[in-house]
Amino acid sequence: MTEDQWQWQEPGTAWRGVGIYHITLTVPSRQPLLGTLVIPDNDPSQARVERTALGNAVVDELYVMCKHYPAIRIFQFCLMPDHLHAVIRVTRVMDTSIRSVMRGYWQGVKKLGRAYTLAVSPELNSGTTTQGRSTDQGRSTNQEKTTTQEKTTDQGQPTTQERTTGQGSDVWAFPVFTERPFIRPLSRRGQLQTMMHYVRMNPQRLATKRLMPGFFRVQKGIEIGGRSFDGVGNVALLHAEHYDVVHVRSVWVKAAEHGDNQTLRDYMNSRVLKARKGVVMVSPFISPQEKQVMQVLLNEQHPFILLADNGFRDYYKPSDTLFDACAAGRVLILSPWPYDAGKRHISRADCVALNNMAEAFCKAMEPANK
Repeated sequence: MTEDQWQWQEPGTAWRGVGIYHITLTVPSRQPLLGTLVIPDNDPSQARVERTALGNAVVDELYVMCKHYPAIRIFQFCLMPDHLHAVIRVTRVMDTSIRSVMRGYWQGVKKLGRAYTLAVSPELNSGTTTQGRSTDQGRSTNQEKTTTQEKTTDQGQPTTQERTTGQGSDVWAFPVFTERPFIRPLSRRGQLQTMMHYVRMNPQRLATKRLMPGFFRVQKGIEIGGRSFDGVGNVALLHAEHYDVVHVRSVWVKAAEHGDNQTLRDYMNSRVLKARKGVVMVSPFISPQEKQVMQVLLNEQHPFILLADNGFRDYYKPSDTLFDACAAGRVLILSPWPYDAGKRHISRADCVALNNMAEAFCKAMEPANK
C-alpha cells in the first residue's frame, strides 16, 4: 500500500476520521522508569531498551486501547527509558476523537504509574526500604510515621502527591505521568516514512548521544563577532582556517525559472568546490537551492556551520539529516535566539537576519585567519 493512498481528515470528521498520528508519552521527571538502555560492545547500532515492569505495562496499555477501539492500528512504537513513541493509524471514522482516545490511554497509564509509585515509594524515602519497613529495626510503627511525615514537611508537600498507610508505612507517592500524551497528525507526503524511521532509530540515537556527549550537549554563550550564540555540535569548527557563506539570491532563482540558470548553477557549484578545498561553509540553508548544497556537503562529508532560526530545547537532538554528521563532528549548529516552543515557521525577517549573520560571521573570523 503506497503512502499516496492515505487519507487525511475527511470533511466534517476532524480528529475522528481516517488519519495517521505520532503519539509521545513522557515521564516529565525524565527518570528512566520505563527501561534501561543497553549498548552491546559500545556499538550504537546494536542498542536496545530493556523494559521495566512499568514499561511493559505502558506498552500493554497500547494494545488494550486498540481492543477498545478496533479502528486503531499501531504502525510502529518504541519504548525509551523515559518516554514512549507510537505511530498509529485510524482506519475509519470513529464516534469519538483521537484526542479523547488518547486521554483515556493517559488515564490508564496514570493508574499504572500511580501503582508503581505506591509500590516503590518506601524505597524513595530515606527512612524506609522495600515493604515500608524502617531501616532502623528498633523503630516502632508510630516512629516510622513521624519520620516520614517530618521529611515530607521539610521538603514541601506537592498537591499531586498521594498518601498510603499500612504495614508499618506512611509515605507520599509522586505520580509518574502528569502530562497528557503529545499528538501530532501526519498529513504531508513523506512524513509517515520519516516518522517511522525516527521512532525506529531512537535507541541508536540515544546510544550515540551517550557515547559522544560532547557533540550533543547544548553549549551556551558562544561569542562570535560581538554576538552570543548557543550551539550544538563540534565547536572546533570555529577554529578552521577559512569560511564562506552559502546565500542564494532570489534574482538568480527567478532568472533560472525563466531559463537562464547559468549564474545560479555556477554559484552553487562554487560552494561545493570551495568545501572540497577545506573551506567551512556557513549558512542558515533556508532556500531549496541552499538545501541542495547542504545535502551535497552531507553526502561528501564536508564540515559546515548551520545557523538555526530557533534555539535548543531540553534534550535537543538534530534531525535525521544532521544527526550522523553531528556525531561525526562535521557540523556545528548555532542559534542566536532562545528556544521558542510556539514557533512553527521561519519568518522573512528571520531569513534576512540569519543570512546577514552568516556574512558577519565570516567577516568576523577573517582577522583570525590571516
